[in-house]
Amino acid sequence: MSKSEQINPRCLKRDPYPLWLFFGFVFIWGWLAFEPHYRSDWLLENILVFIAVPVLGWIWYWGNISRLAWSCIFLFLVFHEIGSHYTYSEVPYDLWWQKLFGFSLDQSLGFERNQYDRWVHFLYGLLILPLVAELMERLFPLDSCLRWLIPVMIIMSHSSLYELIEWLSVEVFGDELGQAYLGAQGDIWDAQKDMALALMGALIACVVCFMKRQFAKP
Repeated sequence: MSKSEQINPRCLKRDPYPLWLFFGFVFIWGWLAFEPHYRSDWLLENILVFIAVPVLGWIWYWGNISRLAWSCIFLFLVFHEIGSHYTYSEVPYDLWWQKLFGFSLDQSLGFERNQYDRWVHFLYGLLILPLVAELMERLFPLDSCLRWLIPVMIIMSHSSLYELIEWLSVEVFGDELGQAYLGAQGDIWDAQKDMALALMGALIACVVCFMKRQFAKP
């Protein structure tokens, strides 16, 4: 059999489902890229997306990632794009809530600031960890605590790195653009709270993934 006729075994592992999610994300991305509230902030927010999408494509090429993990990635990217369209500190989620349910979510919970950025930091830990855990399973195939500890540590390191990037953006781009990207809204503990929420989301996802694996055992 010639090389052109040989089948790459990895091709058999590629699920078309992530491709449909990708096309759906491209549509949503294009829609939200149209006239964002603050174009410069939108560009800054999307630098990480431009880096992440090729990496995710490479991961898809190598296969063996569950549809659950891909769905989580898709949801996180959609929430991120909503934040980049409005800027995170100005997403009118409370107005949407009031139109749907007739009362203010922020007032009911006693929030004094826009909480959308906090919500997305929590979702980062919750929705990104399944993919990280599945990748780590390849490196630690045995039932080791490292399989669960390292994904949580990776989420925390990413969260810390992102907070450093936000700080540098203020130093490099100045008050208006830097503050829009930072989104602290006057909270001096914003970075610590964001990292804590990412950790909380990662721990919840870690427990869910562990329980799912235990129930899946024969």
